Amino acid sequence: MPPKIDLNDPAVAELVNLFQSIGLDARKAQDAAIGKHSASLRELIESNGLAGKGIDTKRGVLLSAFAVNAGKLGAPERAYGVDAIVDGRLKTNDQVAAASKYLESHSAPINDAEFDDVCGVGFSITNEEIYNAVTGYIQSAAVTSWGNLSGVLASLRTSPTLRWASPLEVKNTVERVFTETFGPKGSTKPPPKEPKAAPTASTSAPEEAPPPAKTVFEEGFLGALHAPGGNPQIHPRLREQHLSATGGKVFTRFPPEPNGYLHIGHSKAIFVNFGYAAHHGGKCYLRYDDTNPAAEEARYFESILEVVRWLGFEPFRITYSSDYFQQLYDLGVELIKRDKGYCCSCTAEKVKADRGGDDHGPRRACEHRDRPIEESLKIFEDMKNGKYEKGTMTMRMKQDLESGNPQMWDLVAYRVVREPHHRTLDKWCIYPTYDFTHCLCDSFENISHSLCTTEFIDSRVSYEWLCDALEVYKPRQSEYGRLNIEGTVMSKRKLIKLVKDGHVRGWDDPRMYTLVGLRRRGIPPGAILSFVSTLGVSTAKTNIQAVRFEQSVRQYLENTVPRLMMVLRPLKVIIEDMPEGEVLWVEKPLHSKVPELGTSKVPFTRTVYIDQDDFRLEDSKDYFRLAPGKTVGLLQAPYPVVYVSHKTDPATGAVTEVVVRFDKVTKKPKAFIQWVAEHKPSGSPVVVDETRIINRLFMSDDPAALDNFLTDINPNSLEIVKGALVEVGFFALAKSSYEDAKKEAAERQEKANKLEQEAAAAPQLVGTGGHGDEPKAAAEQLVGNECVRFQGMRVAYFALDKDAKLASFNEGPKAEPRRHDGDYIVLNHIVSLKEDVGKSA
Repeated sequence: MPPKIDLNDPAVAELVNLFQSIGLDARKAQDAAIGKHSASLRELIESNGLAGKGIDTKRGVLLSAFAVNAGKLGAPERAYGVDAIVDGRLKTNDQVAAASKYLESHSAPINDAEFDDVCGVGFSITNEEIYNAVTGYIQSAAVTSWGNLSGVLASLRTSPTLRWASPLEVKNTVERVFTETFGPKGSTKPPPKEPKAAPTASTSAPEEAPPPAKTVFEEGFLGALHAPGGNPQIHPRLREQHLSATGGKVFTRFPPEPNGYLHIGHSKAIFVNFGYAAHHGGKCYLRYDDTNPAAEEARYFESILEVVRWLGFEPFRITYSSDYFQQLYDLGVELIKRDKGYCCSCTAEKVKADRGGDDHGPRRACEHRDRPIEESLKIFEDMKNGKYEKGTMTMRMKQDLESGNPQMWDLVAYRVVREPHHRTLDKWCIYPTYDFTHCLCDSFENISHSLCTTEFIDSRVSYEWLCDALEVYKPRQSEYGRLNIEGTVMSKRKLIKLVKDGHVRGWDDPRMYTLVGLRRRGIPPGAILSFVSTLGVSTAKTNIQAVRFEQSVRQYLENTVPRLMMVLRPLKVIIEDMPEGEVLWVEKPLHSKVPELGTSKVPFTRTVYIDQDDFRLEDSKDYFRLAPGKTVGLLQAPYPVVYVSHKTDPATGAVTEVVVRFDKVTKKPKAFIQWVAEHKPSGSPVVVDETRIINRLFMSDDPAALDNFLTDINPNSLEIVKGALVEVGFFALAKSSYEDAKKEAAERQEKANKLEQEAAAAPQLVGTGGHGDEPKAAAEQLVGNECVRFQGMRVAYFALDKDAKLASFNEGPKAEPRRHDGDYIVLNHIVSLKEDVGKSA
């Protein structure tokens, strides 16, 4: 939430007045005045003469959104974008975002037709076309039940075909197709299969439907990958052995280094590797690349498995590079015997100079490159036996110094590291490098598709060289672009700096884009996968604005979580003509558009609480909430209320209490506000001990590019509000959410156990590794406080933080959900609500 503003500051007051002149209400104008884009919005208004044009609220909000990126545009391009908003061509925030991106890469004069096409101006689509697009997607995306509804909606709303379609039409069509395919929601069997025709405007036979839309695994980068066995081998027998072991199925692996917590970028790698294998009926390993014992900790191993499972995937088998240390060493010996490896005692500086230095200049062969094979073999054995200290000896690959690829300039294969290993303890004092280990472990595990990010594209040559040099099965490495979210940092070094220096509360701080942080914040795993899937997979690096990620999360939550009345900053209201002690029970839906989520009953009494922002003493024609002389509706209450009087704090002048009475004449007030009643017998209201409002951690879009990224930390990234109030239905919701999560976790545990048994029955697929000490899949990994999510009506989306304590979670399912002594409620702000620019505040 924005910090308090001193409205008496002339500079602030001037900005607020200016921003109100383009239709923004007082609250939005105040927020804009203290925002970091206030100067850009001011320049936009003044340079385009907008102040006197009578712009309405809807266009004012769009202009405010356009100002976020307007500073990157030239004056003609800014003016073009402003005109497109003012004349009504751009009607939504999504269109404004598309326009900003287009204008960044195009200079005036702008091609009107191209601009309109890119930004969805005048977009038109028939109900039949929506139906065909929805049906095609559901048929091709392996949708299996109503449980996939939210993910399908999120994917379709960002698809090229339906991006600009009416969200309501898309939602209604999706629900219709789900009903036709799976039966009514809640039914156990789908209806009999019958031929279905798309709706048409006449009785004539419908035209042939377009082919189903392809999934991300069937088109583009992933769709062009080779079939299993299609990767060339140096000997035909290697291909035959591979296909015999795998049965011709797809086998992939997710190979993280256990030296830190995974971040949002890793979610794409998890989605690609596990998803591609699953789509083709194959298997995916989780393989820990544990060849650097100095940086590895047990908590990282445990967290990686937990995150993979939280995202919805079960590894076929959990393996480790250390499973193969003996095999790798034996192949190191074999490489030397083939005169394709040698031992080198050069310093790191000497090796770097021989490799051309920082500028990759002319290379010089190492003085030890022609060392006799028997001598290198003896040194390599001595290295293994601990006769050399760290930095004094390495084993290097004898590659091709004339190649233009630095990954062929005699890479190090083994180095001395005198650190105990978490699994092999002090058995080894030499450890293989990534360049030696990765391709060979892929070979041991018969990986058909070694999928990695484009930063490893140069490594493909050395990957294939080493497999062929040793004449072992050679997987095919293919590279896709990595995912990056603007406004955050992904470097493990920088993330560690944030944690160790106390700028955040830990690796799972909800402001962090670590996956444990996003989980704690309350972002559902399905929302992350839906977001990644809509981006597609290509070789280009994907830089996404944080607001786009949050919009995807918001879309996912919109129709999947219940809605509770909530008051963030309470103001006491007395209804003077409602008798003391009288209580009316109001039954309200938990979601007005999703009746399947059920209802809750809340008390309505003489004393209720509304949000401080829903009352003010200074009235205006565009303000429709409570004020002197104003009538306002209370959601689901029997009558609207009208202001009578108020009390203030003598010291501060702040309003502390408002007195109202029922307005039984006004049938339809212009606005409704939420409320929470005081009723101690039912436990109402539910007092929230801490509500943590999460804002972006950094102020700029690229903090990693700064000399000192820590100077870019937003001082207002976390605001803690104490004493917010929620309707009493919160406890029933929390308990049912927790019970549902436990049930799902138990089902997932059963699935994990079956996969473990399947892997054990196929020893030909797992090499000779496996010490039986890998972290075990546990149902408890999937159950956390964050499973309790809801929309605080007209406030934001919230989730229960791990610091919260609710005794009812430990009671039986039949116990009445209520507050217990010792309970402590902490909520995390997930994302804000989407602005409804069609209504006045």
